[in-house]
Amino acid sequence: MKIGALATVFASLGLLWAQGSSAAQHVDDFRLLDQNGKSHKLYYLSDRKAVVIMVQGNGCPITRTAWNALKEIRTGYAAKGIEFLMLNPNLQDDRASIQAEAHEFGYDIPILVDNAQLVGEALGVTRTAEVFVIETQHWNVVYRGPVDDRLTYERQRATAKEKYLIDALDNVLAGKPVARAKRDAIGCIVNFPHRDKPAKTISYSRTIAPLLQKNCVGCHQKGGIGPWSMSSYEKVLGFAPTIREVVRTQRMPPWHADPAVGHWVGDRSLSPGEAATLVHWVEAGAPRGDGPDPLAVPRPAASEWTLGQPDLVLTLPAYDVPATGVVAYRYATVVNPLDKPVWVRAAAVLPGDRSVVHHILIGYNATSTAGAGFGRANGIGAALGGISVFESSLGGYVPGTEAHAFPADTGVLIEPGGSFVFQVHYTPAGKASTDVTRLGLYFHDKPPRQIMRNVVAVNPLISIAPNTAAHEESAYIPFDKPAIVYALFPHAHYRGSSSKFEIQYPDGRVELLLSVPQYDFNWQRDYLFEQPLEVPAGSKIIHTTVYDNSTQNPANPDPGKNVTFGEQSWEEMLYGGIRFRWRDETADHVIHDQSLQRVQQLFGYMDRNRDDRLEPAELPALLQRFVGPQLTLLDKDGDGKLSVAEMSGLLGGRMSLLGAPAR
Repeated sequence: MKIGALATVFASLGLLWAQGSSAAQHVDDFRLLDQNGKSHKLYYLSDRKAVVIMVQGNGCPITRTAWNALKEIRTGYAAKGIEFLMLNPNLQDDRASIQAEAHEFGYDIPILVDNAQLVGEALGVTRTAEVFVIETQHWNVVYRGPVDDRLTYERQRATAKEKYLIDALDNVLAGKPVARAKRDAIGCIVNFPHRDKPAKTISYSRTIAPLLQKNCVGCHQKGGIGPWSMSSYEKVLGFAPTIREVVRTQRMPPWHADPAVGHWVGDRSLSPGEAATLVHWVEAGAPRGDGPDPLAVPRPAASEWTLGQPDLVLTLPAYDVPATGVVAYRYATVVNPLDKPVWVRAAAVLPGDRSVVHHILIGYNATSTAGAGFGRANGIGAALGGISVFESSLGGYVPGTEAHAFPADTGVLIEPGGSFVFQVHYTPAGKASTDVTRLGLYFHDKPPRQIMRNVVAVNPLISIAPNTAAHEESAYIPFDKPAIVYALFPHAHYRGSSSKFEIQYPDGRVELLLSVPQYDFNWQRDYLFEQPLEVPAGSKIIHTTVYDNSTQNPANPDPGKNVTFGEQSWEEMLYGGIRFRWRDETADHVIHDQSLQRVQQLFGYMDRNRDDRLEPAELPALLQRFVGPQLTLLDKDGDGKLSVAEMSGLLGGRMSLLGAPAR
């Protein structure tokens, strides 16, 4: 088929997507955040009988009144396998104002914030308070219209004579067609300024290609981790429907931080306007238009090392990546060849084959005596090391971010001996490949003024019950001295579904620092603050992860298994890395206390009420047996609880008894 004919086909598909007027209208999958920042994916609800979506808009009296009827229906039908949601596609509403409206009017229901208006446009929404019933076998709209006939403009009956939504749900549950699938909605008009505007005016040359260059080409280039190369308009045209799908479901670009929380270096997410522009262009048939093709211009060959020639180059052992299948995380070690201490100021990674190297995390262990090679970590104390036993973090690699430089006049000290440790995620790319990756390290000429450090909020005692859709675990790190935090790193495995970091200040105030509503095990990255975070002494940084151990999690290795902490991907982790420095520490004035920090880690996962005291009931069985007989001697202040100071002397060098990783 010629390109012109293919574009015509796409244009006709775009017309069908945009019209959305048929009673048997199909609803494509989508993902949106709700008013509380929680992620919702439509097709995740495939285990329900139907999904009911009411259009909500702030300030609309019809919606506020119709909500009471919807709430009553939800009470009777939620247990029958019906999911109830709201959708807000209003341009004038944002998450904060929607959250306030929900609080004021008692909307105890997820309100999906459609700030790009893509879902509302595709559904053909016209007014608020309109209800859509979507059956989940084929994902078709089987009813759209008002909840019932009680409401009209400026008037309402005491009771409804016709209960349209109830009738529709009864028919769905009975496996019968809805007698009348569409009724005129009563509500406030929703403005969709771009729905009826011809998207053919969107320029590929001036708008679409630069957008793809900024957010996508870093991975989608020859030899990159992306499965196809965005090397021309023709390539993009062929994949246009796929682009629409991955943008609507927020699978691409692979950036998972909530855009409403924090500002991060290297953010490649699409803004609502960019997402809408890209999808509208695809739905209009992906027109070529006039102008040059920026994607077809040959990219200049990048220098081998973007930061210049390194002071030390380490070569990882060769690894044979198969053509297909799944490669479990590999852990490589390279013995430190240096015979003197050095201060690292930057690190850069050069994958041997970018098409199979998905990401790499890098650390250094001064105490490691393992020889060079590849292996799998077999536990917290595995000789080959792994993510849980990095004593010093040196950053990592993800496509598009090959080099990482520490802030000016800061560095990481590498002593003689020990080993460099690498967690490597390989992704088969359709043909067998041998990867030989190199790490380049850059040193300070003299010791920097400030020392970069790394600590992990970890909980080795997690236990996730079988068939549990939302199991939460948390841990914290107390900061007994003022600190500057530079980056946060959430880590879980296949069952991790969302993750966040919060700070609790000394006055008890809690602030959300980072939210990852859609955690994806396939994309491991740290989040580097655009402006480093000042952490006062007496603060806690709290890390929380929610796990999905249900059948609805497509990546779940075994929903029927009770899952505990472990290095392997079929096990789980509560692991939150924090890269920081002590505000008052310098290379000439070291104040870091490693033993104390280990005890603080211990407190961080056992002190469930976060009161800086461990009650006997909070101690795990092993520690109760170990500490119980000595509790009276340890409890210096006689309050029946243990403080960090009271446990430091006893446990400083014995953390392996508790399963806590040394840092």
